[in-house]
Amino acid sequence: MKSIGFLSFGHWSDSPHSKTRSAADTLTQSIELAVAAEELGADGAYFRVHHFARQLASPFPLLAAIGARTSRIEIGTGVIDMRYENPLHMAEDAGATDLISGGRLQLGMSRGSPEQVIEGYRYFGHVPPEGMSDADMARQHAEVFVQVIGGEGFAEPNPRPMFPNPPGLLPIEPQSPGLRERIWWGAGTRATAEWTARQGLNLMSSTLLTEDTGVPFHRLQAEQVQRFRDAWAAAGHDREPRVSVSRSIFALVDDRDRAYFGRETHSSDQVGHIDGSVARFGKTYAGEPDRLIEELKADEAVAAADTLLLTVPNQLGVDYNAHVIESILTHVAPALGWR
Repeated sequence: MKSIGFLSFGHWSDSPHSKTRSAADTLTQSIELAVAAEELGADGAYFRVHHFARQLASPFPLLAAIGARTSRIEIGTGVIDMRYENPLHMAEDAGATDLISGGRLQLGMSRGSPEQVIEGYRYFGHVPPEGMSDADMARQHAEVFVQVIGGEGFAEPNPRPMFPNPPGLLPIEPQSPGLRERIWWGAGTRATAEWTARQGLNLMSSTLLTEDTGVPFHRLQAEQVQRFRDAWAAAGHDREPRVSVSRSIFALVDDRDRAYFGRETHSSDQVGHIDGSVARFGKTYAGEPDRLIEELKADEAVAAADTLLLTVPNQLGVDYNAHVIESILTHVAPALGWR
């Protein structure tokens, strides 16, 4: 059985066609959609993180609220830009959120994507040291975060504290056992997937890769997944990793679906440029359920992953997005052996 969740970018705009006209709309509807997805039998509610944009930015209040309103569904990010993060403060937020949810946090992070502003992480107080790139800084932040959530003490205690301290160096609190194994890295290349495996992190791969070899997107991504698994085995880790891929998949089962996504039935991969590098973007899957089933059977990366995240058009509202998720769970997933 494949774990199936949704991934929302959390857009809002004052367009008359948008059902999320404000940040408050997006936040409250994100909670409502997670609750609805759990009731429908979906396995995960994941959210993208962007700064300086009319999109979701600070994930932990949202994830904690979802954790308090749900009981089973995984809650996570896809992904947090680690250039912007204080890793110790993030460790406190993550530990608290995971405890509130009862150990359901699946935290995806990455080196970051193109930004809305120039070097936006500098406004957050993070400047790469001399000789270090912003990507290096992001990985350093991630390494510190992963280390401190493990619970080892590192801070020298005050000899005259306000409250009594246990003996030895002090760790970040609160600690949430098991969180370390539920950290993911968003990898945009095959080489980064291998790095992810060496770090002992789960692999999160999206609908684009920042490289192109001329083969179809799903095949390049499947190679990325295989390289990750090979590197994981070579590293000798003592657990099985998880691998997620995200896809835009819309089953056309009523007139609304055909009006919104009927034009995507002949979608194909696209090749473009991100930050000066060639990138390959995966296609949108849209069609009658029988056609979707046949197309998805041929998607090598979806087959290789244990987790599938369905990107949802959050500005179309909770009811419609719940319908999108339900359509996949009902009309597509069983025929593919995912349910």
